[in-house]
Amino acid sequence: MKLIPVILSGGSGTRLWPLSRKQYPKQYLSLKGDNTMFQETILRLDGLENIASPIIICNSDHRFLVAEQLQQIGISDATILLEPIGRNTAPAIAAAAIQVIKDDDNAILLVLSADHLIEDVAAFHKAIKTAIKQALVGKLVIFGVVPKDANTSYGYIKSSKKNSNGAYKVEQFVEKPDLKTAESYLRQGNYLWNSGMFMFKAETLVDELTASSPDIVKAVSSAIKNATKDLDFIRLEEQSFSLSPNDSIDYALMENSNNVVVVPLDAGWSDLGSWCSLHDIGNKDQNNNIISGDVIALESSNSYIKSDHHMVVVIGVDNMIIVDTPDATLISTKDKAQQVKVVVQKLQKEGRSEEQFHRKVYRPWGWYDSIESGKHFQVKRLEVNPGAKLSLQMHHNRAEHWVVVSGTATVTNGEAILTLTEGESTYIPACTIHSLENKTNEQLQVIEVQSGTYLGEDDIVRFEDIYGRTKG
Repeated sequence: MKLIPVILSGGSGTRLWPLSRKQYPKQYLSLKGDNTMFQETILRLDGLENIASPIIICNSDHRFLVAEQLQQIGISDATILLEPIGRNTAPAIAAAAIQVIKDDDNAILLVLSADHLIEDVAAFHKAIKTAIKQALVGKLVIFGVVPKDANTSYGYIKSSKKNSNGAYKVEQFVEKPDLKTAESYLRQGNYLWNSGMFMFKAETLVDELTASSPDIVKAVSSAIKNATKDLDFIRLEEQSFSLSPNDSIDYALMENSNNVVVVPLDAGWSDLGSWCSLHDIGNKDQNNNIISGDVIALESSNSYIKSDHHMVVVIGVDNMIIVDTPDATLISTKDKAQQVKVVVQKLQKEGRSEEQFHRKVYRPWGWYDSIESGKHFQVKRLEVNPGAKLSLQMHHNRAEHWVVVSGTATVTNGEAILTLTEGESTYIPACTIHSLENKTNEQLQVIEVQSGTYLGEDDIVRFEDIYGRTKG
């Protein structure tokens, strides 16, 4: 029996933030402070018997960041499934199960999110061992967190009061309650927070999901069947996957099945998927603020204030969430912060690029940050890792001007091979074959100025690429 972790790192990108080491204060990355939350999600499984290599499900745009994070903790054999479009947790988990069944239909899946904090790993392992016994006899298992207070930010699970080998039959899933209702749940004692962590046999999951949501299984099965291999990634076929209903695993299966049991989890669990939860767990100053980055706060209290872009000044605020990033600025009262989901829906409806893309984009050679753009121009900052190389390529509609900020660049510019150091530059006309390489042991930083009638990322023809990428 293999226990396969399935890590949901975010299809649409809205939950991808735990992957980024530099994006959040050190105390939020992990209890040890050295790893990202994504890495800790995997590392805290060390010591479990029969644990197999993980399956990671992520958006295509985040694939190289995920791969880098795995490499940093010594994992080279993970299966990384790339979602072409966000379709919620049910299709994502179904994809993992169908992929696993191709090799081992007896495998057990342990489904985890990348934005959870768990302080007591020993208690977590104990709950997992209890869940394995239930999964082996064909149960769908959900981990229910023993509530510490009448929290209104979580959904609840009503369980039976009869214990069966450490698990309880699920009687009802309950949406996020108001405070009065949450207080009544706490008094009754058989209500648990819905953690969003699950365990089941891959085969059991597919069989039950086929009965409750056949359209999901049909679409995802086709997406797996027609998937393509891209380096170390598996790209789910877009046309099939897009036909899947956009449903959570709770809605698509758990709420409709009579085969669900809950295993209580009392392990110092927190869901850090919201800004308010970050304020709840962090080390606060004398005014009950959490402040990160270049922030000046006067006469302000009970707030989470973060800047990783430029100086933020707040005066006389209370119970606020203020987050300034290169992509966007969020200002909200704490009680309304959950409505950021409504904002995301609005961005989706309007087709705004901010919903899908970050300014900083990771590539196998490093990353680029789109600093500024306007009509017929764009400025990017490129960081190229030691030994890395951009593809030998050409653009039809734009010219580029490269200026080396630090490090040494080996540049192919048409027929010329150039070695450029700090302060030196080269101009690459449109339709000129070119490449950028870092042959040194130090990071290479380059400012790229693009100019032309069309600056889209799809205006690229690759002739050679050490990472095996095709056009685009």
